[in-house]
Amino acid sequence: MELRTLRYFVAVAEELHFGRAATRLHMSQPPLSRAIKQLETEIGAALLDRTPSGVRLTPVGAVLFDEARELLGRAERMRERVAAAAGAAVLTVGILGDSTDADATRLAAAYRRRHPHVEIRVRETDLTDPTCGLHAGLVDVALTRGPFDGTGLTVRELRADPVGALLRDDDPLADRETLRLPDLSGRRWFVFPAGTDPAWQSYWNGGEPREGPVVRAVQECRQAVVWNGTIGMMPLGHEAGEGLTAVPLLDMAPSPVVVAWHGGDTNPLIRSFVRIATAVYRS
Repeated sequence: MELRTLRYFVAVAEELHFGRAATRLHMSQPPLSRAIKQLETEIGAALLDRTPSGVRLTPVGAVLFDEARELLGRAERMRERVAAAAGAAVLTVGILGDSTDADATRLAAAYRRRHPHVEIRVRETDLTDPTCGLHAGLVDVALTRGPFDGTGLTVRELRADPVGALLRDDDPLADRETLRLPDLSGRRWFVFPAGTDPAWQSYWNGGEPREGPVVRAVQECRQAVVWNGTIGMMPLGHEAGEGLTAVPLLDMAPSPVVVAWHGGDTNPLIRSFVRIATAVYRS
């Protein structure tokens, strides 16, 4: 059995669906199905029961699933140790500037415990690049927010934060318990510069073209509201700032906190970062 084939099997066993597993593995479904069939032939037993809605593990498949995950984990740990011994123990992490996420602090501590000899280089970016330099090849992995153009990237959601309208305390809408986007129609919003990722821009503008002062950083967003009385959106878990308030928006989808990396990158330190981030943020 090859490790690659076992990774294919584990993906199918975790997703219980060939299509979703193929998407996760960045491959088409037919070669994935052939690989699993070949694995069943080598073992001499069925690993999966195919159904119209997906698949389920057979008793033999359940045993292989447990063993394969353990084996792949050991192989990953071996790669991490070899990479460290070879002097490749550097990981560059991109984050959005002015981040005060407590989960990120817990992630840093957990990763440091797991990889005490890995040097983490942090690259902060402003709000004009939600991939934090990932598309430009400036970082290995990004801890950021979606949505954005994920072409060539693997993006895993870690958490989803409700958002609210950021208003000045004396704004007529500031005393409302909740708002909806139509309540904000006709108002000026802070906007990102031309050329910013369209999906990112659209989300933070409530899905519509907006006009208002151009901002690049979180503090500029706050100051645009303070000085101009414009509005915008922010995650409700963040501090609004002095003289400002955030009112929950009922008709806005939550803001996803994500970890992203290049889909074809096999750096074991990235894989470990993703695993630890998933465990920390979902605990």
